[in-house]
Parts: sequence; C-alpha cells; structure tokens
Amino acid sequence: MTAEDLARLTEATDFLDHRHPTVQAFVDKALKGTDRETAGPVELAVTLYYAVRDGIHYEVYGADLSPEGLRASSIITGGKGFCLHKSVLYAACCRAVGIPARLHYSDVRNHLASDRLRSYIGGDVFFHGLATVYLDGRWLQVTPVFNKLLCRLYGMTPLEFDGRSDSLYHPFDAQGRQSMEFLTDHGDFDDVPYAFVMENMRRKHPKFLDEGGTGTVSGGSLADEATA
Repeated sequence: MTAEDLARLTEATDFLDHRHPTVQAFVDKALKGTDRETAGPVELAVTLYYAVRDGIHYEVYGADLSPEGLRASSIITGGKGFCLHKSVLYAACCRAVGIPARLHYSDVRNHLASDRLRSYIGGDVFFHGLATVYLDGRWLQVTPVFNKLLCRLYGMTPLEFDGRSDSLYHPFDAQGRQSMEFLTDHGDFDDVPYAFVMENMRRKHPKFLDEGGTGTVSGGSLADEATA
C-alpha cells in the first residue's frame, strides 16, 4: 500500500462522504468507549462492522437507489437499506478512521429470499454489494448486511467478522441448509460505480425497480414475509 494508495482509498467521495457531520456522528457513536488513540485498525473495523450490521435495518423494499440515496450520510438518515446501501456506509465509516476501503460487487444465488422477493428479482440470483477493507497488509471481503433480527426470522446464523478473515455470507443456514453461493465476481471499485450498479439492477431485476427506476418497489417488508 503506497502513500498515494492510502490517500486515495481513505478520501471522502460523493458517495463515501465520511466528512459529513451525520457520518461523523454515526462513527463517534459506534466508537463510544473505544480509545481511538490505542485501538488498532482491526478493532476499529470490527466495531464499525457491528454498528452497520445491526444499526441499519436491512430492508429491500422502498429503497432509494438515486445518487443521493446511495450516499453514506443519506443511508444513516434513512436508517435502512440493503446490501448496496450498507456496504457503502461501512466503507465510508472505515475510511473515516483511516482504514482503506472499497466497494465490491458479485452475483449470488440466495436460497433464503421470500417468495414475493423472488418474484420481483426474477429468480434466486441477486446482484450483490459488499465492501473490502485493508487490514494487516491484505484485503478482506466484508459483508455487514443482515442484522440479527432478520437472521433469526430467516433461520440464518448471523455473519460475524473478526478483522482477520473474510466475512462473506455463511454458505449454510442455522439448520445446515445451503443459504447462499457466490457466482459471478465483478471486482473492486474505489467508489460506487453508479452507472454500473444501476445497469445491473435494471437489466437483471427490472421488476424490482419502481416506476421512476431509481428505487425499489414499495409496499413490502422482508421481515413480515419471513413469517407469512
């Protein structure tokens, strides 16, 4: 990691707007009780992981996919989102404390989606976003997405992160059934590749988008559909 790389991958961007007061306040709250002078990057990254995983509600319906809606500060204000949103927020939080972070995109097969969601998605293959962070000399893939409540409702074991190994979706649910598998890897991006993200959403999941094409359909709740 060169000094130039470090500067580029910790800077604020339009999407990873970690200098925004709302993002700063979120990070400060998450790290309350943590001595930032003595805590290392691993400890900070892990603490921020759980703040994003459990502090932002996971919801696929009524999600804002406009450029404004995919900014870290807006995600905090809205208090909810799905993988595309939560990965942006986590990357921004990591950059806020000097940890290099990027966005990463893949296609995944998810066996635990509700029937209603599958009908909108067009099957069980989803365009998926996560983050990568640079810790102890290597890049780790990190997925701070499904919060504890949703994991419990769908019978999934919550995904943990120790700051030393990848945190991808566990391939099996709490009953030992396969829950998710990664298919196509689209790689890392220094910032949200907005045109690329929206092209994938419109091409792969056209029924999932609202009439304006910059948000997902509303009128649903993934948590409610787990118990329906």
